[in-house]
Amino acid sequence: MPGAVVRIVFRALFVLALTASPVLAAAQVPQPKGSLVIIGGALRADNGAVWERMVLLAGGKGARIAVFASASASPEKAGKFLVERFNQYGAKAFFVPVAVRLSGIDYQAAADDPALAAAVRSAGGAYFAGGDQGRITRALRREDGSNTRMLDALWDMYRRGGMIAGSSAGAAIMSSTMFGHPRTVLATLKLGLDDGKEITPGLGFIGDDVFIDQHLLVRGRFARMVPAMLKKGYKLGLGIDENTAMIVGPSREVEVIGYRGALLVDLSKAVPQEGPKGGPLSISNVRLSYLDNGDRFHLLTQTFTPSADKLDNRVDPARPYYREPLFSADILGNSTVVDLMAKLIDSDQPEAIGLSLDSPNGIQPELGFEFRLTRTGDSVGYMSSLTEQYSVYNMRLDIRPIVVQRPLYQYRQVESVAAEASK
Repeated sequence: MPGAVVRIVFRALFVLALTASPVLAAAQVPQPKGSLVIIGGALRADNGAVWERMVLLAGGKGARIAVFASASASPEKAGKFLVERFNQYGAKAFFVPVAVRLSGIDYQAAADDPALAAAVRSAGGAYFAGGDQGRITRALRREDGSNTRMLDALWDMYRRGGMIAGSSAGAAIMSSTMFGHPRTVLATLKLGLDDGKEITPGLGFIGDDVFIDQHLLVRGRFARMVPAMLKKGYKLGLGIDENTAMIVGPSREVEVIGYRGALLVDLSKAVPQEGPKGGPLSISNVRLSYLDNGDRFHLLTQTFTPSADKLDNRVDPARPYYREPLFSADILGNSTVVDLMAKLIDSDQPEAIGLSLDSPNGIQPELGFEFRLTRTGDSVGYMSSLTEQYSVYNMRLDIRPIVVQRPLYQYRQVESVAAEASK
């Protein structure tokens, strides 16, 4: 009898464990049939490739698209502009009055209004404007952290095949973790991130396995992705540049369209080199890949597909174009990291070095960082036969802190002033 009791208890515990299993729970949640359009910010009105794709994914001409200006400091003005813009591209967009900064509206009541939620649920797509991403999560989640009716409606629409798009702040909310109010990129490398302040919960439309960042190349933000991903345990991160979009379909394939491109940050083989008390970022074997306009990356199979104009134009390592040492004194400058990657993949050099230094009046001014890019056996590049733009996949990146000496000219200035005073 005791043995039978033990077997019953064991079976009950086994069933309970299976029920609580994240894998089983994930399997019970239907995979979304819709698409995401993740835009890095500063989307121009004439970027037809992105606007037209959003309308197409929402159902084509006449598609009903719900416009959320929740992140904006002037939601009514931003919402009106975006509705007009979508309608110019053939949609039938409508403004959703759920925004913290919208005057005369109780945004909490609006977010739980059944009629508003039903309108969004039946739409073909939704679009989130830029601004402060914290205002979006504040508007769509209740104070206890639970979903409002509006957020549930968005998920329902996405799961049945609708489109969810967002630019800048609207891109940040796509992952389950987003930047809140972080320090500068360099200060983040020096001091790390506080969970709940610099990084906060997003809405997670892309899933829990991919971290998203925006304004990436223009503002050198690829570097701040690394400590954020380490902090929250992400292995993959996607950063998208301005006036550019990543399309993520139901098969989990990512396509880049627009003005520039996206960086894939892969930490699956990275080795953090942390001191006994933490300290500045030091890490080796990060893998960087640059996806240019038209390139694709499959999140499940981890495979790259270059755009049609690059497919037959793979860079030949035996015939390098660049034949001089590769170096940058400002690796966080506008698109500098991608420019270095493109030169290195088509070079006779084994590595490229970039530095990032701070102002003498900055935080820990003596502390800087070295970024070392290296070609590996997996590194491959493609060049467009039309635009001479490169796609570069699987470049190794090592980041380490360095000590910066004060410039000599400061001492020479002091000597000059002293000499003048003695005359």
